[in-house]
Parts: sequence; C-alpha cells; structure tokens
Amino acid sequence: MQFIIGKTPFLKELNMIQGVVEKKSTIPILSNLLLEAKGGELSIKATDLDVSITTGCEAEIRTEGSLCIQAKKLFEIVRALPEADIEIKSGEKDNVTIHCERSKFRMPGLATDNFPNLPELTGELTSLPADLVRTFIARTSFAITSAESRYILNGAKFELTSEAIRMIATDGHRLSFIEKKEGFGDEKKEFLIPRKTLAELARLCAETEDPIEFGSDSNHLFFKVGKRTLTSRTLSGQFPNYEQVIPKENNHHITIESDRVASAVRRVSLMADERSHAIKFEISEGKINVTSNAADVGEAGETLSVDFSGPDFTVGFNAQYLLDFFSVVQDNEVIFDFKDGSSQVQLRPKNEVDYEFKYIVMPMRL
Repeated sequence: MQFIIGKTPFLKELNMIQGVVEKKSTIPILSNLLLEAKGGELSIKATDLDVSITTGCEAEIRTEGSLCIQAKKLFEIVRALPEADIEIKSGEKDNVTIHCERSKFRMPGLATDNFPNLPELTGELTSLPADLVRTFIARTSFAITSAESRYILNGAKFELTSEAIRMIATDGHRLSFIEKKEGFGDEKKEFLIPRKTLAELARLCAETEDPIEFGSDSNHLFFKVGKRTLTSRTLSGQFPNYEQVIPKENNHHITIESDRVASAVRRVSLMADERSHAIKFEISEGKINVTSNAADVGEAGETLSVDFSGPDFTVGFNAQYLLDFFSVVQDNEVIFDFKDGSSQVQLRPKNEVDYEFKYIVMPMRL
C-alpha cells in the first residue's frame, strides 16, 4: 500500500479517533488503526470492541491496500511533521515508512487479518439536529455514575416517541432529565447509550451543524456525522423507573439567579468535607443560609435573599451535584422545587423554551 495525504486533514481525523483507541495492551491490535487505501480515499478505523469510529480523508492512492499501525505513535508523528504532504508506504513484514519533506520514520505494523470486523448498519436512519444531540448529552452525561460495578447506570436512557424525544441519566443519588416535544416517527424506541459513546458523540457533534443520522440493530447503535460513523454496543438491562423519582408534590418553590446561588455554593463548598462535599441549605422566610463545616478544615456560610414565604426547613446537598447542574444550565434564573427537608429536590431553568430540563437531587443526611 502507498498513498500521499495532506497533513492537516489527516491530523484532524487522527485526533478525532484517538478517544476510541484501546489504551490497555491486553489485545495489541486494538491499540492500532486500520488504514485502507482505495479509490481516491483513505479509510481510517478504530475500535475497542465496544465503541468504533470509521472516518476517511481524500488521498492520492499510489497502490491500494491496507495496514494496521499503532494509533498513538502515528498521531504523535503526524502532529510533529511540517505542514506538507505525507507519504505512507507499507513494505515487507508489515513494516511502514512515513516520509514528509526531510523527515523519515519506520514503524512496525500488524497484519490486518487480526483487526476486528466492525458492524454495519443496514436499516433506516433517523435524522436528529446536531444542536439537540449536543444539548441532550451536555445536560445528562454528568449524572452518569462513575462506578463500573453499577453496569446499567453506566449510560443514559434515550427515548424516541411520536410525541417527544428524551434522555435520562442517574447515578442513584441524582437524576437528570431532558425532553423536547417533537416527534421522530410513529414507533417508540428506547436505548441505553454507554457513557464513552456519549463522550465520543459529543466530540463528533461539536464542530458540525449538519443533522446527526441515527440508527440501530439488535445490539448496536450507529451515529453518522458527515463522513464519520460512530458505532456502539448498547447496554443491556432494566434502567430504573425514572418517572417514580421525579417528584409530584414539591409545592414550595424558590426562584433565584443561577450565577448568584452557584457562586455561593462554590465559595461555601471550599470548607466542606472533602469526601462528602456536604453543604446545608437552611431555608426560611426571605432567605437561604448556605453553610458548610468540616472538623479538620473549618466552616463557611453565606446568606442569599430570596422571595419565599413558606415553612422553615433544612436540606443537605452534595455541593458538586449542584455545581454540575449550574455548569450546564443556560438560563439566568433557576427554580428549586422543595417538598420538605428529607425528600428529593427538583431544580429546573425558569425560562426554558426549547426543552424541558429537570434535575432531581436526593438530600444528604447531615
């Protein structure tokens, strides 16, 4: 195989694909890319067996063929090369040479026979707006658990119906729900999308306004973004009944500027316990006292004036859970919906128009 390719487009695709490449060396072939030169294009594939990306670049193909090459090292070499055309050629024993102006590299390759076959979509695709996909991922992915043992919570639930599209994520202590009232076909579809897939999809969507084409088969999800295709295994299992978690009787409401309460939480949390991140909201008529204390650190407090005339109660929060919400909410005012000091609390933007966004947090015992 032999081809010549421009550095800039090649580097862009190599950078995009790095997140999928398997970092552990238990299966050596998974730390490699599959390069296939055919026609006037170079196809680039990477997989960790759970998530795969296929992309491509225009190239001058001198000799058609394919090779497997170490992904990270190829990326580092191309990044370091001058802005010029790059010639890549495979030789005997799968060795690969890379030429660019006065630079020359030789790398060992692997037989392409060992590279896994990637699944291919044969069904229909549903078109989703890129902005919707970006928004859904940003407002839910932070609530996905980081505990690998809680397998079914290692992703977000994605629902498509004739009336709405929604995504839900939870780690058992908090839940993030977002919905847009817009139909995407008559058939109801539900999928559990893994966290890594969402992270890679967010990267693919970050630089495009083109629609995201979405499809599935019995075990895989497919996202087509221009010339790039992201493929993922689905998570299998029963996602928790999120409708039971969303509160129905939180009749005490406090509206407050998001910047003001986020800044107070951020300052007070400096003196919170480093493990629990516990802070306290002491709510009474016209104000919220935000406090924290840790025996080995000290204490902090800040008072926020609010329009509230309900009963007094105290609620404990993990400060980081609140800050995660404020980092993605775009409205300048948010509403806290309370029932009492021991029930889940709902947070939502006040003036959201395009989406219904709810964030439910379980209180901490203090």
